[in-house]
Amino acid sequence: MAPAEIDLTVYPDECDAYGHLNQASFVALFERARWEMLARGPGMDFFTRQGAWPAVRKSTVEYHAPAFPGDILRFAQVLVHLGRTSFTLRQTARRLRDDSLLATAELVFVCVDAQGRPIPVPEALPQVMADKPLPGNLRRVAVNGVNLAVDVRGQGPAVLFIHGYPLDHSIWDYPMAHLEGWMRIAPDLRGMGQSDAPDLGYSMATYADDLLALLNTLGVERAVLCGLSMGGYVAFEMLRRARERVRGLVLMDTRSEADTADLRRARDASAAQAREGGSAAIAAAMLPKMLAAGVAADNPALVDRVRRMMEATPVAGILGAITALRDRPDSTPLLSALGDIPTLVVVGEEDQITPRQGAQQMADAIPGSRLAVVPAAGHLTPMERPEAATALLAEFLTSLGRPG
Repeated sequence: MAPAEIDLTVYPDECDAYGHLNQASFVALFERARWEMLARGPGMDFFTRQGAWPAVRKSTVEYHAPAFPGDILRFAQVLVHLGRTSFTLRQTARRLRDDSLLATAELVFVCVDAQGRPIPVPEALPQVMADKPLPGNLRRVAVNGVNLAVDVRGQGPAVLFIHGYPLDHSIWDYPMAHLEGWMRIAPDLRGMGQSDAPDLGYSMATYADDLLALLNTLGVERAVLCGLSMGGYVAFEMLRRARERVRGLVLMDTRSEADTADLRRARDASAAQAREGGSAAIAAAMLPKMLAAGVAADNPALVDRVRRMMEATPVAGILGAITALRDRPDSTPLLSALGDIPTLVVVGEEDQITPRQGAQQMADAIPGSRLAVVPAAGHLTPMERPEAATALLAEFLTSLGRPG
């Protein structure tokens, strides 16, 4: 097996007059990483020993952020498609010191013999290119130029769980494990968890397009959307873009309104805080408001788990999410038109970030919806009161019946 990651240093002679790693040198480093992968694994002569040569048929490179002299770039290689005579390799380059995604390359190779005729891909290639495993049930799915880490379990009608900021898919661990009879899908949004974190502008539309592409890849036509906090904002955007694909809606610890001017200024201050103090500064600022007081006092392991989850979020993902949160549209006008979509609104009784009053107003505005208040829960209801939250979800899903 070849090593999943290769570290290469950027040198001054590879940079342009402005001190950036230039385009041609970036392409050369991608090629160097491929050779190093073979050299440290099966050997540079791997293809020669197989009587085949990988000829590049197509290559695309997307540049996300600049690199500078002295930067150490970590190149990862993933086999994303395997055909009879061709294969597709996806490479990413991240800056080691801040984990920023700098560039993504995708190359289609055709294996040829000495006369240039296409021949079958060597049988050993999948083992040579075996990707670095993700923890737990996660797997990588490529959508819209990024790899999303996704937990998919079970069979049946689909439920798409959308986490909040700056969290990951694991906030849904309990319902993912206990909602039998449903296909449960819990991705890490781009920029968070184990998903790619490109150093680009993010928006709710970006997240929504990623998740719609994910559903396409998984062969899911319609899904129940369950979004917590920022996940609710993403769900609203998915409704605006592809309403016909939403079978039901769970809005958990979220709101419909856009940011006020004061909140937008607070977002900008948070972005500055993230740039200066990193993910740990954001976690320290947010953690006191995330959990109900009783939960925080009685469950120090959960407090630590949430802190570590937030601190693990890449700064690029935090900054992207802050921009998306600050600039999101007001979804309140959408609420009155959701009468044909079964909707459950859930809120923690002690939620400080999206309080009960706002949840009640949202439920009142959605025809036919109902509000469920979870006692002794704060902003992270499915983690603080997992049994109660999952029971509500199970009851709601059962009420939808099985699709005809």
